[in-house]
Parts: sequence; structure tokens; C-alpha cells
Amino acid sequence: MATYIRTYAPGFGLLVAAGVLAVATASLSPLVNALVVAVCIGAVLGNLVDIPEQFEAGIGLRRLFLETGIVLLGVSVALAELLTAGPRLLAIVLGTVAFGLVVVESIGRVVFGLTDELPSLLAAGSSICGVSAVVAIGRVIGARDGPLALAAGTVLFFDAVTLVLFPIVGRALSLSSVEFGVWAGLSMFSTGPVAAAGFAYSPEAGQWATVTKLVRNSLLGLVAIGYSIVAVRLRHTVGTGTKTRATDPSVTRLWRDFPKFLVGFVLLAVVANTGVLTASSIEAIGTVTDWLFVLAFVGLGTTIQLSTMRDAGGTPVAIVLVYLVIIAGVSLVAVMALF
Repeated sequence: MATYIRTYAPGFGLLVAAGVLAVATASLSPLVNALVVAVCIGAVLGNLVDIPEQFEAGIGLRRLFLETGIVLLGVSVALAELLTAGPRLLAIVLGTVAFGLVVVESIGRVVFGLTDELPSLLAAGSSICGVSAVVAIGRVIGARDGPLALAAGTVLFFDAVTLVLFPIVGRALSLSSVEFGVWAGLSMFSTGPVAAAGFAYSPEAGQWATVTKLVRNSLLGLVAIGYSIVAVRLRHTVGTGTKTRATDPSVTRLWRDFPKFLVGFVLLAVVANTGVLTASSIEAIGTVTDWLFVLAFVGLGTTIQLSTMRDAGGTPVAIVLVYLVIIAGVSLVAVMALF
């Protein structure tokens, strides 16, 4: 035990100290996201401070924190709200998520010629549930820390932009509360900014935005399973250097490579929807989840190298910006037609 403490305590202590600073900074203004601050603090440490080697093991716990946080996200999947939201809302959410995944993957790979995991991370983050989807899909496809941090930072940047911009645009267009709520729930990325923008518009808009976003969030497990199956097949391709022909992986192989934390995510979602958990328990789990992601994103920020981001240029931002313009316009037309 003493050995484990000596190994992990320095880095873990650094994550906690930086995480507390991030949360305290974010509490100064509702417009400041703790995860954004956490990534920034981690990036400063990673680029301006020569972190001693004995801190690496503790900072490496970020992966455990990410996976545990993803599992705990299962309590936010509201099956009852999904069922009562109606077929129109469910259909438009399914269409939006599918459309978003295809568009972002296509923009990244066809237009910008990217061949790594970055387009998939950006597609998940912008189409499903922001940073939560980035880290979930990143773990599923075995994404490297560099693209993972770059995608998370890009999504968080647009979270801040859309939180300010969407209510302004909504009022300029004189959208009703229902129209704005569904539109924000379909187009914005992370749950927190969606709810904040919705309730800033009106209480009714906040309710519709939250319900719409929860329906989108509930698709995370399904999309993650899809990416996992594709990733497993690609890892077991045959040929010389190109993904020319996929083998048919056995059930044993699929289970070996399948991210087990997704099982926990699904099981917790089922448990949460049986009514076993009290409201206070769900709130406590939500608090733990928030802190796990804060600690994880401090660690993730330390992996961001400014030289790598300079080499990438504005590509990730350009990809997400093009998608945001497209999805905001398409979803607005659909919402105004259906609601």
C-alpha cells in the first residue's frame, strides 16, 4: 500500500490541486466552464512546467477517471423522458445524430484529408454529447492523447461560443420557447451549455432543451458500440498496410477488445430508470462525475503540446465550425416545420 501511495500520490495531488483551482475559477462566472479551465491549467503545466517524472503515474490516472465518469453518466439517461418526448422529437434527434456523424466524418476525411482518429472524435463530440462523447468514443477506438485533447479542446471552445451566441440568434429570429429549446438541444454540443442557454431564454425553453439533449445523450452507448465494432474489425484486418479486407472477429475477440466500461454505463442507466436510486443519490453521483471529469481533463490538458496544435493549424476548428453552421441551419428549418 505504501508503495502505491508513493507512486500515485504526487501526480494525484497535482490533479486535485489543479482541479480545485479550476472549479473555483469557474464559480466566479456562469459563463466559465470548469472543464475548459481544467484543460487550460493542464495545458499550462504541460507546456510551461517541467513536470517531474514521479508525477507521471498519478497524472496517468486520468484514464481511470475518464472511464469511471463515463460509467456514472448512465444515471443521466432518462428513458421515461425519451418515451414521453414523442415520436417527432425522437425521429428528429435520430436524424440529427446520424446526419452529424456522417457530415463531420466526411468533412474531416474527404475535405481535409485526415486519416487518423480526429474526425471520429470531433463527430462524436459535436453530434452526441460534447466532451463526454469525445472521451467515450476516444476510449472505444483507442485514440491517442494528442487527438483526444485536441478534439476535447475544440468542442469546449464551441461550447463557450454557442452558449453566448445561440440565445442572441434565437431572440433575433423571434423563436418560440419550444422552437428554441429543441433547436438548442439538437445543435449545441454539451449538456451543461445546452441547459444554460435554454433556461436563459425561458423556463419552457430550458425544459425542452434539456429533454432534447437527454435524448441525444441516450444514443451515446449505441454509437459507442458501433464505433467499437468498426474499430475491432479494423484492428483485425489482413493485408499489407491497407485496410483492404476485414476478418470476421470471433465473439471472444470482440469481447476482449470491447470497452467493458460501456457495460457499466448501460447497467447503471437501467438501474437509474427503475427508480431504485433516490434523487439525492443521483445528485451525489452527478457531483462525483463532475469531479472525475475535472481531474481527468487536468491530466488530459498536460498532454496538449502547443507545437502539435500549431502543426494541426485551424483544421479541427474549421471542421466543427462548418458542421455547426450546417446543423444549426438544417435543424432550425426542421424544428420550425415540425414544432
